[in-house]
This record gives sequence, C-alpha cells and structure tokens, in this order.
Amino acid sequence: MNDERGAADRSTEDDHLIRSEFDLWDRELDDPPGRTTASARDLHDVAADELDAIAFQRRIAVAQEYRLIAEILRAAELDPEAWAGPDPTSDPAWTDPRRLGAAAARRERRDLAVRAAAADAAVRLRMSETTVRTRATHAAALRDRMPRLWSMFLAGAVSEQNAVTAATLAASLPSQAPETWEKFDDRMVEVAGVLTPGKFRVAARAGRERVHPERLDERHRRAAEERGVWSSPELDGMATVTALMSAERARAAMTRLDTMARHLAGQDDEVRTLAQLRADIFADLLVAGETDAVDRTIRATVAITVPVLTLLGASEEPATLEGYGPIDIDTAKQLAGTATSWVRVLTHPVTGTVLDVDRRTYRVPNDLRRWVQLTRPSCAFPGCPRLARECDLDHRIDWQYGGATSDENLDPACEHHHRIKHGTLWRSYRCPTTDATWWVSPTGTRSASDPAPF
Repeated sequence: MNDERGAADRSTEDDHLIRSEFDLWDRELDDPPGRTTASARDLHDVAADELDAIAFQRRIAVAQEYRLIAEILRAAELDPEAWAGPDPTSDPAWTDPRRLGAAAARRERRDLAVRAAAADAAVRLRMSETTVRTRATHAAALRDRMPRLWSMFLAGAVSEQNAVTAATLAASLPSQAPETWEKFDDRMVEVAGVLTPGKFRVAARAGRERVHPERLDERHRRAAEERGVWSSPELDGMATVTALMSAERARAAMTRLDTMARHLAGQDDEVRTLAQLRADIFADLLVAGETDAVDRTIRATVAITVPVLTLLGASEEPATLEGYGPIDIDTAKQLAGTATSWVRVLTHPVTGTVLDVDRRTYRVPNDLRRWVQLTRPSCAFPGCPRLARECDLDHRIDWQYGGATSDENLDPACEHHHRIKHGTLWRSYRCPTTDATWWVSPTGTRSASDPAPF
C-alpha cells in the first residue's frame, strides 16, 4: 500500500512539473518574434478545429463501414436464402447433377451467398469485391480477437491503417491459443491511437513476437521456405523486382545499397538522387555482378541488440534487428558471434542498460553517438520513422548559445526535421525529470515524441 501511495505521489509531482513547464511555454508563446498575426492565427485555429472534427468523423465512418460489411457478409453466410434462394437440399427428392452431396451443396450455397453480398457491397461502395471481403475479414479478426482495440476503432480513436495492421497480425496468432489474442490486444490498445502507421507496424510486429506461443526460430525456419524473387510490370517501360528473404539479409542488403549510394552522391559530378542511385547499383550488382563506381572497401553495418541471458541460453527473450524488430535467436547468435560487419550490443536483462557495444566496425561512431542511437532509435520528431543512425544529432540548445554536447542535449533528427527545427518556429523541449520530449508547433500545438518501438 505504501508503495502504491508513493507511486501516486510521484505521479502527481510529475504532473505538476509538466503542467508548470506547459505554463512557462504558454507565456513564451504569447508574443514570440516572427509569429503570425492574431487574425491569421484565429483563421488557422478555426480551420484546424474543423480538420480535427472531420478526421474524427471520417475514422468513425470508416470503422462503421468495416462493421457493416462484416455484418452483411456474416448474415449472408448464416442465412443465404436472401442471396442464393431457397435451399434445394431441403427437398427429399433433390439430387445434384454434379453428384455433390447435400453438405457440399450447402457449403457451396453459403459461399455463393457471401460472394453475392460482397458484390452488392462492392457496387454500392465502388470498390473491388476483394477489398470488401478483406475488410470483412479484418473486422472479424478485430471483433473476435481484439475486442478492446475494436471498440477504440469504432469510437474513432484508431486509424484505419493501424486497425488493419492489428487485424492482420492478430489473425496470424494461433487459433488454439486465445490467451495470446488478449495479451496482444492489451499491448496494442496502449499505442494504436497515438502512433503513426509506420511506427505502429514496427511496434505491432514486436508485440506479436512477445505474445506468440511458438518459438520464433521454428516459425522463421518454416517461413524461410517461402523465400523467392519475382518481377511485376509497371507503366512506362518500368518493372518492380521483389524479393522475400530473411530479415537480417534484407536489412544488410538495403544498408549496403544505401551506403554505396551515399558514397556516390558525394562525388562532385554526381547528379542522380539517392533513390536513383540505389536502383542503379541494385541493377548493376544483379546483372553484371559488380558496379564500377563504388569503392570496394565500403562495408555496411547494422545493429543487433541481444539480451545477455539469451546468448547464455538462460532466456528466450528475442533479439532485435535495427530497423526491423524481433528476429530468431539462432540468427542473432550467429550475427553476434561471427559476423564482423554487424554491431553487437548486449543489454541487461532487467533494466535494458547497454552492457557492451562492439567497436570493431568500419567508421565506428563515438560512444556518445552510439548511446544516443541506442536509447532514441528513431528521429525525435513525432511520427517520423527514420532510424537514428541515418539522422543528424541535433543540439536541442544550439552549440553557439552554450548548448553542451551531451546526452541530455542531443536528439536524433532526420535532415528534413532538423531543417524544420532550425529554419521554422517549431521547438522541442525535454522534461529533465521524466526525460519526456515535446515538440511545439508555430501555432502552439504540442506533440510528444513517440515511444521507442522495441
């Protein structure tokens, strides 16, 4: 009881501190230099409020659309007569010219009824029948396996993209282990309404791995059998090449492509964009087996975080591949033990504190840079998924104004948001007590930085 009272007191103190900081920011925001006029801000506030209301109404409308589609298709399956006519198998004299049995004929009739209902909905909604049936499947998965998130979705608190991600992953959990559905639901309701779709996908994949009852290495071996490469035509003489492979090889390949592309982008006579350079290098390596313009000494590095007890065989806590999420422990052990192009990080099994950072890599960053990248793994701007290792380290208080080069004064910021912070009236603050970070827009809108995905 004393512990609970102490925790409540600390929470109250934190709330008072945060409110005090907000009050200070409000005073700073009253009349900052270069800020828009009162009339312009009034117009913005009206439009912003209307935008919030429309977005909320749209989320509710989309969720209700999912619900109604699922109900219509489910009703057609349970009572197909409205869509497929009376049941012919109820006639004792019935026989099927294809020699189907009564049970098979009834199953076919139910399927046809669902197809008919989906076609009707597709015509009404001007969308494909596949989309209609997919929405019904997602709605059923949420309704049956994630009732809390389903309620939030219907209430307009969760975006369609996040709901679809949650439904897809929930449907992939074993049907014979309903207790995992509840655990997954409990984890996702905490973040589904606050994370952007990109970051929620990462968090949801990690959450699924946490609750899945089957070992990740066993699922990985099974999934690896589906690996392959295929091509699909695009417009205007273009095509897309897609490869399904293990996560660690895909991450290493993409990191090497990016490293090579950035090397070329630094040449004086280079005019191609990074995206074009990645595509050209990719094609050169596949078609010719080499690419002429890239220094062969360039080696890509990717970080993998492994709980120390897992390496010792005393825990089944999964490893985390930077930019992807949980991977099977066999792959993690191999990478942590032998592959010199990987950064190996050991963490404390309880606190998560970094115990060891491997330094035997190409162009090793200093310890402070690596620490910031590990503790804040993506761009500090709300909703930005750019990895910290691909960002600048921004002094929250400028160096020229006395800001220190320290963990407390550094945040990863991608080039885009770094420019926004220093070239506009956006500002960021970090609470010295809770370490929480807020961004404040030129109009005073406050947004908290996203929680770490893993």
